[in-house]
Amino acid sequence: MRRMEWSFGTALLIVDWLIRLAALWWIPSRTTPAAARSWLLLVGFVPLLGLPLYLLLGHPWLSRERVERQARASDVIREEQRPLSALRWKPHDGAAAEMAPLIERQGAFMPTHGNAVALLDDYDASLRALLDDIDAATQQVHLLYYLMFDDAVGEAVTAALCRATARGVTCRLLLDAVGAKRGLRAYASRLRAAGVQVHAMLPGGLQWRRSGRMDLRNHRKVAVIDNCIGFVGSQNLADAAFVPGHPNRELVARVQGPVVSHLEGVFASDWYIETGERLDVQPDLSVQTQDVAAQLLPSGPAYPFENARDTVNALIHLARRQVVLTTPYFVPDDATLSALRIAALSGVDVQLVLSATNNQALTAWAQQSYYEELLACGVKIALYRPHFLHAKHLTVDDDIALVGSINLDIRSFALNAEIGLVCYDTDVVARIRAIESDYLAHSDRVDRDTWRRRPGWQRSREGVARLADSVM
Repeated sequence: MRRMEWSFGTALLIVDWLIRLAALWWIPSRTTPAAARSWLLLVGFVPLLGLPLYLLLGHPWLSRERVERQARASDVIREEQRPLSALRWKPHDGAAAEMAPLIERQGAFMPTHGNAVALLDDYDASLRALLDDIDAATQQVHLLYYLMFDDAVGEAVTAALCRATARGVTCRLLLDAVGAKRGLRAYASRLRAAGVQVHAMLPGGLQWRRSGRMDLRNHRKVAVIDNCIGFVGSQNLADAAFVPGHPNRELVARVQGPVVSHLEGVFASDWYIETGERLDVQPDLSVQTQDVAAQLLPSGPAYPFENARDTVNALIHLARRQVVLTTPYFVPDDATLSALRIAALSGVDVQLVLSATNNQALTAWAQQSYYEELLACGVKIALYRPHFLHAKHLTVDDDIALVGSINLDIRSFALNAEIGLVCYDTDVVARIRAIESDYLAHSDRVDRDTWRRRPGWQRSREGVARLADSVM
């Protein structure tokens, strides 16, 4: 019996060390250095737990079929834009002249002029505008959302889509399989029975192996109505208080003009990736009430580069006077942290606007671990009090703004499919700055000296939470 116990213990010890040694060889070659450190630490402490977790969550792999479909969709987008050169906006100098080519090479969409951009800062008014546009649709309604809840908002959207299909409007709905699980369970059958085409993106459960790493998500929020009106921003199809105690404040852009056909291109790309069906996208240029220059920034693991991260970092580096960043989740990678530090030390007014409350405790603790080093180099941090600030946008100097679904965290940069609308327009920036000013008027400033005096247990909690930054 003792020999058997000794042999089992020896075998377990050998397996433990084999896992540790294999992890040292395997993980650094397939994961970023920051993520590799976290995973090696976990595997080093708990090999039998760390290994299966790494195999499930350690590498943001996507199925080859999805990557190839995204590449084909991007090629089609580039080809179909060639005859539309008259719509191309051509910046002559400044930050826009550097950003526009970068974003086009990343996501395939050229910058266009002739766009109208309305900023919807009121949650209920934004939802009402979407429902009104669905009710006015005559041809087609395309909705692409991360989350749809089984509440009054989910019911209202479902009813509007059913009314539209009854009028003969073609309606398609793409929902993230995990984020919209409750909405899919509550409404999918009813919608399909009414004639709405419904598909779940990146299916979870036992189907995840056909998609990719099981926690990859499509986090986009896009609506396109009759290919002439589009919505893009941070707001999901749910009541503002769908997370109890955390009523959301959002920002959505309602757009018209050439950029709407680009939003339709994003929807068509995701539809093709999920179903294999190619949709025909025809630009509707009949509505050009303003002349905002705008460009779409799609990003996600299906692209060869981290489009969102590179764009955000480039915008920070190009700022000369002021950059304001608003996000509910701030867990930056080393490159973003460096960009913020360099900008602040160079004399740029860098303002970070975060939510005082957070619906994800681990993320909030990790986020706090960055405050001291940012405050030390001059970055200003404000914590918005009245709501859970779920809006995601940034402004650079007086002429560039980014609005969309992109958080300033590693998950948004590397794991989620995201969408951003870049506006090269002083009026749009001024309107967002007014919204940012309202945030700041209802925020608490984080004081460097006070923050440095926080208790040691809080510092330790932040440090431990930060170790998991690559999977948040």
